[in-house]
Amino acid sequence: MIVFLGTLSSLEVSSNTMDLLLTQSEKHILRIALCLNACLWTESCSLLHDRQGIQSSGGVAERMKVAVDVLAPVEEPYVQVQDEHVLGMMLRPGFIEVGLQRSAMRRVTFQAGEMGFFPRRTERWVGTGHQERLLLRISDAALRAARVGMSGAVELDHRCKMVDTRLAALVKAVNAERIAGFPSGRLFLDSIEYAIAAALVDAYAGQSRSVRPLRGGLGPARLRRIKEFVQAKMEDELTLIEMAESVELSPAHFSRMFRKSTGETPHQFVLRNRIERAKEMLRAPEARVLDVAVACGFKTQQHFARVFRRICGASPTEYRYEG
Repeated sequence: MIVFLGTLSSLEVSSNTMDLLLTQSEKHILRIALCLNACLWTESCSLLHDRQGIQSSGGVAERMKVAVDVLAPVEEPYVQVQDEHVLGMMLRPGFIEVGLQRSAMRRVTFQAGEMGFFPRRTERWVGTGHQERLLLRISDAALRAARVGMSGAVELDHRCKMVDTRLAALVKAVNAERIAGFPSGRLFLDSIEYAIAAALVDAYAGQSRSVRPLRGGLGPARLRRIKEFVQAKMEDELTLIEMAESVELSPAHFSRMFRKSTGETPHQFVLRNRIERAKEMLRAPEARVLDVAVACGFKTQQHFARVFRRICGASPTEYRYEG
């Protein structure tokens, strides 16, 4: 049984949840992975005109999906065919009977945290099992962005078991966000998805990337437009795609150029602007903290308070009285 947790569409997991679920080493690897993804750059990066390599097929989502898959015992083995690229991580120890043919099925055991990758059109026989996995269904848009700088189509092979610290840190960050109820929104998960796609392609596509140094950034006009867009949409759940489209760029191109211009990821920029607006609103004594949180685009008052304290060193109420 697969329990879908929504279609999620760039790095700030709630600090309390991250501290509980990620080790210091994993948090360090996560930051490096996102930094590497933001720094990769070649010419012809714009996906708005990219039509080579991994292609979209009808009905395939262009945004990462997050789901929990609970496999229970079955009476008869069956054929499973993946219709999307799936990266899975075991949430607890378990096992599964699996094979390319029914007559060649074998029992495979997993420990919590172990991962597997299943490209689209992977076909296998699945029998009885007992496992609970986090499944990340990686979009073609993210994989197309990751293949920039590589010649020809990118082929990713099926891997039943994987040991990859960079990928593990990214997937655990998604799991931490899931457990917290996805408080950081789609913009955070956009950047995680693009970093996962880059990690998959870098490590398992069998090609080296031709990377050019990143030069320049967004021009003054585009920077002004994106700032105006964020201010106008502050209450909404912004996405990386929407921000990129507001300045007529692809998500990958926009993310890299934006970081080059501002020194911040798009998510960090949005979060900082939300907190700045919140500080202004809190100066009005009649404004309720909950109303301020909603007006600044936070899903819950609790998430707003955590982020505010992390950035400002005080709770919203403390800040109001100190001011």
